[in-house]
Amino acid sequence: MSDETTRHEKASPPIRKTTAEWMEQLTPEQFYVTRQSGTERPFTGPYWDNKLIGRYDCVCCETPLFMSDTKFDSGCGWPSFFEAVDPNAIRELEDQSHGMIRTEIRCSSCDAHLGHVFPDGPPPTGLRYCLNGHAMNFVHGGRPPAKSE
Repeated sequence: MSDETTRHEKASPPIRKTTAEWMEQLTPEQFYVTRQSGTERPFTGPYWDNKLIGRYDCVCCETPLFMSDTKFDSGCGWPSFFEAVDPNAIRELEDQSHGMIRTEIRCSSCDAHLGHVFPDGPPPTGLRYCLNGHAMNFVHGGRPPAKSE
């Protein structure tokens, strides 16, 4: 059996909730960002200047997304990372809103809007995952998820 088949078979079904269920679970800011594809103003959301060691999880479904050792200060006012904890944790979509062409990133588990990825980050990936702080929860001292075999 291939790694791809194993990964697919072990994957959980997508998390689906009604708008009312999401509104009950999330704060108004979290709902705006994750369920309505909103963007918080720079330098205002949580975690843009967080320097603690830990893990950043999806605020909607707790899927691990990024580790603090991949976070860097990009100067943009949003939490920025150069690598996802697992490439399968996020999915990319073309975003043509606001007169620009960008790459939107969403949580693969619950389809939450997280932010965008740009090709202007530091080595080793050269990527800048620019996240809305309201799309994440920080787990202090959190470890990366165990790799499945």
